[in-house]
Formats: sequence, C-alpha cells, structure tokens
Amino acid sequence: MLELLGGLSQLSYQTFSCAVRPPYHLRLLIQQVDHIGVKSISIAGVAALFTGLVLALQTAYGLSRFGAKAYVGLIVSMSMVRELGPVLTALLVGGRVSSGMTAELGSMKVTEQIDAMRAMGANPIKKLVVPRVLSTMLVLPLLTVMADILGILGGMVISKHEFQVDYRLYYNAVTRNLTLADIVSGLGKTVIFGYIIAIVGCYKGLETVGGTEGLGKATTATVVTSAIMVIISDFFLTKFFWWLEGW
Repeated sequence: MLELLGGLSQLSYQTFSCAVRPPYHLRLLIQQVDHIGVKSISIAGVAALFTGLVLALQTAYGLSRFGAKAYVGLIVSMSMVRELGPVLTALLVGGRVSSGMTAELGSMKVTEQIDAMRAMGANPIKKLVVPRVLSTMLVLPLLTVMADILGILGGMVISKHEFQVDYRLYYNAVTRNLTLADIVSGLGKTVIFGYIIAIVGCYKGLETVGGTEGLGKATTATVVTSAIMVIISDFFLTKFFWWLEGW
C-alpha cells in the first residue's frame, strides 16, 4: 500500500509538472475527451436513469406510509446530486476507462514502446499520461451533470405514474431545496474522482511487468484499486464539503 501511494504521488507530481509546461498537446487531449467522454455517455446515462427510477420507487413507497410523498423530489435530487450521481458515474466510467488506460500503457510498456519514446527524446508522461488525466478530470463532471438530470427525471416519471405525485409538486421540491452548495459538492467530488481513476490507470500501466500475464493482472488490479480509492475518498470529500459549507 505504501509503495502504491508513493508511486501515485510521484507520478502525480510529474504529471502536473508536465501539464503546466509547454508544449500543450491539445490534439491528444481532444482525442482522449472523445474516447473517455463521448463513448461513456450511454453507460452513465442508462445507469443513472434506472438508479433514479429505483430510488424514487423505494423513497415514495416508504414516505407514502406517512403521507409525505411530497418530499420524494427533495430526497431523490439530493441523493443523486450529492452522492449517487458522482459515485455511480465514477465507478462505472472508472471501470471502463482506468482498465483501458492500463491495457494501453501496459502493452506499450511490455513491447518497449515507452522505452523507445524516451530514447527518441520524447517524454512519455507528457504525451501519454497528461492528456488522459486532464481529460478524465474534465469529462467526469460533465457526465455527472447528465447522470444527475436523468436520475431526477426518472424519479419524476416513476413518482407520477406509480404514486400520483404531481409533476409540479416534484419540480418545486427539487428547485426550492436543491442549492448551489449541493451542486458544487457533487461536481467537486467528480474532479477528484476523475484524477484518481486516471492516475491509477496510468500508474498501473506504466508499472506493468511480466508480459501478457502481468498485463492481465495489472488491468484487474486497476479496476479494484480505483474503485476502492473512489469510495474511500468519497467519505473524506463528503466530510470536507460539509465542513466547508458550515465554515
């Protein structure tokens, strides 16, 4: 664990040091935004929609016992924006993206392409790691916004058709209670989640040894490590944003 944290810290320092120095490879960044963001829309969208449906179904069923169905919109929107949207999107996109990064960079490491880049005077961190980290940190908040909206809309539909909660009542519960602090908290988390997903994927890829067998193990370890780190960091980020709001 200490070796992992040390390696991630060192790679993070190298990544952000390279990111602020020219040249800036915008073409590579745009390619990664397309690969990570556009191709993850369907995964994040479908999962968020059905999460909102299930959340509203369970919430409305419980609140209907107390005649409090008017609060379904509040609970669904708060849950999606502050927690479920960011975490669910990070886990789903992270499973796809981080493993892909490890597979790409790991295969380059195994076939000595990264060593060849260094021999030619190119910086592999600058060309391979920086675009992936920055694009993930940029794209994940945008995917989370989409996921939040779809989850809330899904909750609205199921509340109306299953529990006869009026659309306007649901809408008012969302708009009157959801604050800017809730939105900032959720999106702030996703920036950190994006960094974790990308830096773990790149680190595991660059540290791959042992040929194709080692590449398979590294890919598996990436998915597990990034998921655990996202969940652990979510706790501390939640505490931090609650403290920030009360400060």
